[in-house]
Amino acid sequence: MAVAETQLYSKILNKVKNRSTCALLESLLSMGFPAHTAQKALAATGHKTAEEASKWLHSHCNDPSLDDPIPQEYALYLCPTGPLHDKLQEFWKESKNQCARNKAHEIFPHITLCDFFTCEDRKVEFLHEALKKVGDRFLNVFPPAISLSLHSSVSYLGFFINDAHANVIKEFAVAFATEASVLADCHVKPCTKQLHLTLAHKFYPHHQKTLEQLAKSINPGQSCLWTAALYSRDMRFVNYQILQALFQYKPQNIDELMLNTGDLIYVDRSQQSDVSDGWVIGTSHRTGCRGFLPENYTEKANESDTWVKHREYTFTPASGLLPKNENEPRRKLNGEIHNPKTKSVTQTLAFQTVALRRGLLVMRHGERVDHVFGKSWIQQCLTADGKYHRADLNFPASLPKRRDGIKHFEYDPPLSCCGVFQSRLVGKFETATLLKTSLFVS
Repeated sequence: MAVAETQLYSKILNKVKNRSTCALLESLLSMGFPAHTAQKALAATGHKTAEEASKWLHSHCNDPSLDDPIPQEYALYLCPTGPLHDKLQEFWKESKNQCARNKAHEIFPHITLCDFFTCEDRKVEFLHEALKKVGDRFLNVFPPAISLSLHSSVSYLGFFINDAHANVIKEFAVAFATEASVLADCHVKPCTKQLHLTLAHKFYPHHQKTLEQLAKSINPGQSCLWTAALYSRDMRFVNYQILQALFQYKPQNIDELMLNTGDLIYVDRSQQSDVSDGWVIGTSHRTGCRGFLPENYTEKANESDTWVKHREYTFTPASGLLPKNENEPRRKLNGEIHNPKTKSVTQTLAFQTVALRRGLLVMRHGERVDHVFGKSWIQQCLTADGKYHRADLNFPASLPKRRDGIKHFEYDPPLSCCGVFQSRLVGKFETATLLKTSLFVS
């Protein structure tokens, strides 16, 4: 085989190996979730834990778009942390109190590195890999302190980045776009305009002087660690208004939306012309369901409240500190994984011996009440004073007390009476099987 052919074959083989099913996806598949919905749940929760993704799937079981192949949109931001971030948050709060909301309040303090782009759910892990690879490459050349200068106009207030520092940051953004294109087949457009950190945008002209005075209290030279953070959002609701539920609301009709305190709702203002006064049509961020809801039960929320952080890379100064990456172990300078609690060879062998002697068999089976009575089973068995009432013989005779009350069962439904019976049968069967196996082995 020619040398060129060998190299090409090696590249293709390595690419296929890297695309093996991740452990989180395997965990969800073992629970019985289809691959495409499991990948969608992981993308919607930031690929953090299988538990979060499983919870998302359970809450979206009635989401009509669950099987739609609609990808998330992603963006890369450079975000300040530490004392500078705290000062910026103080400015955010004071500017809102003294001059009302403006466009900057929709998002947290950041420097935009690239426009929003789409990525298939099954390829999101390669975006994480791209951020890690490019971050490691730029770690030693990234400016330890970014020079910021205040700029003000009639409708904009913010910090502009020094040209020398901006050029390095732009090179980092271009490198990420290139790596994401290679690994995840994404078309990423890096930011080529003047880099800036917005403080206020689209405010009333008579508020300019007040905002400038507040901005002067921010020392741009304060200590700060800069973090490149990858965020995602649901591309279907980009231009929607975000509302947050202040109170719980139980639907009175089938076309109404159930609200829990803190729920975020997407509302398209252009589709509210035929809705009765005081009501809006919205889609729940938590469940994906759509329906009518009373607007006076809600308040305006920020656009970024519905975004999900996936991974971040912190650029530490050249003082020996190591980059901290979310959901990754600490690493040495040579890239080796550092474990502060190193076990001896004797301990390792002893652990392996114990592992070989013991086995654990877990069987998961049993009918849940939400599978029989639907997601509204809680409303069916609640009395007017909020106490549990057995509305059907297949409901459990009673529910154990929980600190958060009966509402906590919404994400952890109990077994039905039939489910308890099924579980006992499975347990008896497995006990008998294990006894036969142990007698055979002995």
